[in-house]
Amino acid sequence: MTELNEKVWIDETINKIKNKMAWVCEKNKDKVPYTTNADGSYNDMSLSKDKGGDIDWWTNGFWGGILWLLYHDTKDCCYKDAAEVLEKKLQGCLMSYSGLNHDVGFMYMLTAVADYRFTGNKESLRDGMHAAGILAGRFNPAGKYIRAWNEYAEKAPLEGWAIIDCLMNLSLLYWASKESGDPRFKEIAMKHADMAMKYFVRNDGSVKHIIEFDPNSGEYKCSHGGQGYKHGSSWTRGQGWAIYGFVISYLHTGKQEYLEEAKKISHYCIAGINEDGLIPIDFRQPADVKLEDSCGACIIAGGLLEVSSHVSETERELYRNAAVKILRTISQTRADWSEESDAIVQNCSVAYHDNGRHIPLVYADYFFIEAMYKLREDEVFMW
Repeated sequence: MTELNEKVWIDETINKIKNKMAWVCEKNKDKVPYTTNADGSYNDMSLSKDKGGDIDWWTNGFWGGILWLLYHDTKDCCYKDAAEVLEKKLQGCLMSYSGLNHDVGFMYMLTAVADYRFTGNKESLRDGMHAAGILAGRFNPAGKYIRAWNEYAEKAPLEGWAIIDCLMNLSLLYWASKESGDPRFKEIAMKHADMAMKYFVRNDGSVKHIIEFDPNSGEYKCSHGGQGYKHGSSWTRGQGWAIYGFVISYLHTGKQEYLEEAKKISHYCIAGINEDGLIPIDFRQPADVKLEDSCGACIIAGGLLEVSSHVSETERELYRNAAVKILRTISQTRADWSEESDAIVQNCSVAYHDNGRHIPLVYADYFFIEAMYKLREDEVFMW
């Protein structure tokens, strides 16, 4: 693709995004979307649990992230107003507290913190700092990890569990440290990132999803397969969290080892991209299995674009070209630009062994839209 043709494709795709989001926002301005119903309309996670909702759900900030991205580009207040409606709903989670876990980074970086950055809203600053305090409070000093989930009745105690996804949530701690001048937030984030380098990343650049420590001694116990094909495999969305997450730690600390780790994982992912630009649910799933994850694809692409922005000129094209290949495939073969679906990105998968496969997921749209703005070189870094 020539430079001119690429620019045309980027501009055309962003215009498609804006045209679609104009009516999607108006239609869903009072909702907290996660996926779509059978008729293509977004569901609403702000409903009570008996009606299919869950206001504490980990993805509930991504709709806000989409709205702030569109507001940054268009300055249309419909996006800002809808983002503020969502933010108000998430305030209740801070008050109830018990439903929150390490994913407060996903929930509040793209809502309260984004609002504060764009508008200077002091109430949003307060909520962001509260969320950062909750995240910091999950740090286990013995094992130097942030605990992932709360204990579930049907499972064994989870006090010692950490997951690769948390690397993205560290952005909330880096922001809080800079905003407050308190180095403890940053210190916790770096200790978790250092732990992830030691225990999560394999020599070939593939990553584990779940690590279990002894919560009292901090001793490493074992790894668990998680949402990938099996134990020891390579769940692609986890690969994306790892690339993007280590870049985030590099950007906030300048520690070169984080960037090198992101590059190592990137090389593994680039080698696994299908010729057609599609991404499987797991890079090590059986060759005859055609399950894919457009959501993991968009996250990997976003991470690759960030890596490309912080390496030498001679390296840059390797990462950028791989990201463009993924995003071009999404925009041309896995995007619904019609009014038949509220979501753009299709064929996303929650996990390999899960009924939620090849469905829309709101965070896929977030990472797709964010990546397209990155390609246009807009200053919209949200992490």
